Amino acid sequence: MERIALVLGVTGGIGGAVARRLVERGWSVRALVRAQSAHRVPQGVAAVIGDAMDGGAVAAAAEGARVIVHAVNPPGYRDWDTVVLPMLDNTIAAARVNRAQILLPGTIYNYGPDSFPLIAETAPQHAVTRKGAIRVEMERRLRAAADAGDVRALIVRAGDFFGPGAANSWFAQGLITPGARPRIIRNPATRGVGHLWGYLPDVAETMVRLVEHDQVPAFANYHMGGHWDGTGTAMVEAIAEALGAPKVRIAPFPWWALRLAAPFAQMPRELMEMRYLWQQPVRLDNAQLIALLGEEPHTPLPQAVRATLAALGCMP
Repeated sequence: MERIALVLGVTGGIGGAVARRLVERGWSVRALVRAQSAHRVPQGVAAVIGDAMDGGAVAAAAEGARVIVHAVNPPGYRDWDTVVLPMLDNTIAAARVNRAQILLPGTIYNYGPDSFPLIAETAPQHAVTRKGAIRVEMERRLRAAADAGDVRALIVRAGDFFGPGAANSWFAQGLITPGARPRIIRNPATRGVGHLWGYLPDVAETMVRLVEHDQVPAFANYHMGGHWDGTGTAMVEAIAEALGAPKVRIAPFPWWALRLAAPFAQMPRELMEMRYLWQQPVRLDNAQLIALLGEEPHTPLPQAVRATLAALGCMP
């Protein structure tokens, strides 16, 4: 049978990375996109014009699909409380008709400090933020649908994304400024406080391997070890090393500026809400993933950082 996948959120970092990897693996890939974004669909992916908030459009685009990649999020962190769950319900309904598997990129902010510093797949999800609570409800709905026997659901969780295509990320928007060789590198972490990163090509490769694996349960939740920056300085130092001479200055991230702007703008407010993930070490336990796959795809950090900087237009 033809292996058909539908990707929602293909213009985002992880949606695009998974779509490209599926195409490379011989899948027939469709992407549901708005008309104004059709030109951003990766090569080899068929654009289907529509909106993830339109259940009929999602159902039509998903016809015959074996996998629906649910990587869609509201732009600019807006309208999470009114948009996120209806979009997921549309995906579940479409998957139910096709008996398809739903692939959801998971987040760390489902969890609160009671699950830190090393989070297992079985850890309780006691979110401490508004977005975290919504993500917990998303996963609850996926589990309920899988338990009912209607769909299969696969959640893959990783650290903060970086890599080619991850433009809306801490790496691209917080650590450096894209478009030219950075004059300064900002570090949101505190020295000695570890932070977890997920390199997009590695995350996409892991997701596709799991999608194609015949031993994944009807409801599955896997964590990736990714790139663990145990000192809180390894990532910014890798950026400085990749840029070479003259050495770029590393400075603390200006959290104070976000705090001042938070009452007046959505983005600073949302970023401040997630600061707790930079103030204590938070790591994911990937033992279950290793037990199934035998290994976790892992690009060396210097190579991953160079590729990311090049994609952002920051390399000489």
